[in-house]
Amino acid sequence: MDNYEIVIKSKNKWYDLQLKEVFKYKDLIKLFVQRNFALIYKQTVLGPLWLVLNPLVTSVVFTVVFGQFAGLSTNGMPQFLFYMSGNTIWMLFSSAVSGTSSTFLNNAHIFGKVYFPRLTVPISQMITSIINFLIQFAMLLVIYLYFLFTGAENVYFTPYILFMPILIAQTALFGTAIGVIISSVTIKYRDLAVAAGLILQMWMYLTPIVYTLETVNGVLRTLLLVNPMTSVVNNFRYCLAGNGEFLTVPWVYSIVFTVIVAFGGIVLYNKMEKNFVDSI
Repeated sequence: MDNYEIVIKSKNKWYDLQLKEVFKYKDLIKLFVQRNFALIYKQTVLGPLWLVLNPLVTSVVFTVVFGQFAGLSTNGMPQFLFYMSGNTIWMLFSSAVSGTSSTFLNNAHIFGKVYFPRLTVPISQMITSIINFLIQFAMLLVIYLYFLFTGAENVYFTPYILFMPILIAQTALFGTAIGVIISSVTIKYRDLAVAAGLILQMWMYLTPIVYTLETVNGVLRTLLLVNPMTSVVNNFRYCLAGNGEFLTVPWVYSIVFTVIVAFGGIVLYNKMEKNFVDSI
């Protein structure tokens, strides 16, 4: 037994992440990432340009509908930059959830034929979401610099921008963890796969993307702060333009919540992994 490099066991400990084994399959993760991009943009005319058009068009629509028609406050921040920043960080979370939530159903044909650490698939989806985000974030920075150097009101440079990598990593991890949980539960309850899109849409409006947290008071504000994505989106905007307030305590709660959900997702994953193929 000691002469084998990898030993496949049916009984893994519920807390075993198997990270060493996953690292050995880093080339497979790279191939999965390449496959993800090929599947998304195969036979499309604009290809990766959709990564730029999607947040741009959405932000324009939000600016017209919520900024001009509804007249929602952006706390003095330029409306387009306000909606663009919220859309950019939310799309990272949304793509991580949606990309991972159907991972095991979409890859059932592979799981039944060859062994590899199943965790490589959601990790590849998370990396894909991060790469997509970085392209959109580069465009957001260009828009931010334009408003900054043209002297737009309530747009500042702040050292809090150093917290952005933590916010980005947390968002990607949280989205992937939620997706893994949904994917694991979907094996037995397929309705959740259909409801995932609706849940994400409702979740978005419970997050201050089209409105500022300052416009909400009382019990409703407290309920919004229970949402772990509220402090993430709010602090992401603050780190970018120094507009509003930086939520310290709610963000600490959000990070703790993310760690708990990620840990719970791994536990559920390890429990369901043994029956993936049989259940699907």
